[in-house]
Amino acid sequence: MEISASLVKELRDRSGAPMMECKTALREAGGDLDGAHKILRSRGQATAAKRSAKTTSEGVISAYLHGGGRIGVLIELNCETDFVARTADFQNLVKDLAMHVAASDPRFIDRDEVTEAVLAEEREISRQQAKATGKPDAVVEKIVTGKMEKFYQEFCLLEQPFVRDPATSVKDVIHTVIAKTGENIRVRRFVRFVLGQGEVRVASARTTA
Repeated sequence: MEISASLVKELRDRSGAPMMECKTALREAGGDLDGAHKILRSRGQATAAKRSAKTTSEGVISAYLHGGGRIGVLIELNCETDFVARTADFQNLVKDLAMHVAASDPRFIDRDEVTEAVLAEEREISRQQAKATGKPDAVVEKIVTGKMEKFYQEFCLLEQPFVRDPATSVKDVIHTVIAKTGENIRVRRFVRFVLGQGEVRVASARTTA
């Protein structure tokens, strides 16, 4: 089928994928924009899975100030080569991620970084809240599981809805750039400063790969 240039551009603006990939995805989806976007996202995830074992020893540290200097963020984003680190796609990604951290205040990079002590405390709070409703134990545990998933989505950077497109997770945004660059990309660490707050929390990945 014939795919209009305007539809390709709309998908390009929405996904960030190259024009030819957008056109191919639209053809595969029969012209359906949402379907094509899902195809591009799945391809980005597949590429990310293939690259995940590759060492990321290059990258950049980016700074972002928000609210007239009331919130500041430093974030380190790693990739495989200096060449990719200097590309517009990578530079735009790290700036978007710094802006996202300023706006969404994640506590961790991903769920693997959450300590068992934090998880145990959150589970117990959720369990007590669910028990207070008088529901059976089996139902209580299902409620706890659901609330823990919401906890990850609220506080883990990679699982948060991306501020520029809440229908897309931060992880999917990164996977899109991985698919475009052909390199593994990882958030190594970030720190978020708030004017007047003494405590500064640093989120850091457990491995340096």
